[in-house]
Amino acid sequence: MNLQNIPQIKHTESGNFFVLAGPCAIEGEEMALRIAEKLVGITDKLEIPYVFKGSFKKANRSRIDSFSGIGDEKALQILRKVSETFGIPTVTDIHTNEDADRAAQYVDVLQIPAFLVRQTDLVVAAANTGRTVNLKKGQFMSPESMKHAVQKVLDCNNQNVMVTDRGTMFGYQDMIVDFRGIPTMQHYATTVLDVTHSLQQPNQTAGVTGGRPDMIETIAKAGIAVGVDGIFIETHFDPANAKSDGANMLHLDYFEALMTKLVAIRKTINQI
Repeated sequence: MNLQNIPQIKHTESGNFFVLAGPCAIEGEEMALRIAEKLVGITDKLEIPYVFKGSFKKANRSRIDSFSGIGDEKALQILRKVSETFGIPTVTDIHTNEDADRAAQYVDVLQIPAFLVRQTDLVVAAANTGRTVNLKKGQFMSPESMKHAVQKVLDCNNQNVMVTDRGTMFGYQDMIVDFRGIPTMQHYATTVLDVTHSLQQPNQTAGVTGGRPDMIETIAKAGIAVGVDGIFIETHFDPANAKSDGANMLHLDYFEALMTKLVAIRKTINQI
């Protein structure tokens, strides 16, 4: 995938990794613009190609009373406003075939959730929009098996595809990142490491996913060191009160320091 095929993406000649970052879910216009403004400032300063991430709805919730969104159309319009306000591309998850055409009218990258990446009709629907497709690797899948998901997109005459590792199930309530999978998947497509979801602790008895945000820097550094193309991070100015996945998010205040360290690592790697 040529990163420059994503509309409005900047700093593609900097030699840096690219970043998909933002809140787990769109909770409202003010919060989305506040987070985007901070992230745009940081990524412009460090010359990091940046895509704003926000889910317009959360369909894969552990409990029926968990937050699922503020309304599809309202959230998609907020994503469009973020893009227009800051001149940046956006990415959101889709869960149904109908979501693909709808979301493609508002965002630049369509993301297939990890639990749905084997759903051929959904992958094909996303690919047929012509938008860039981000395939999250299923927690239950090997890196090698992702070549088939990638091929589904390519077979739709869409070359704009990337894959994202988000860890593999390690028992019932933990995830582990096998960094051997990154170079393996780079044979098939541009590869991203989803740092924050790799640190989830799912299937908690309370029905709310836990996490290890204290390990975000460790996983991110390792990913950059092994040469991953992009980093995916969910971030919020108040993770404790975020409506989705707050337990494994990076506090927005720590984003610049982490990116500065990762840029330094990438610069060193590029000189070797």
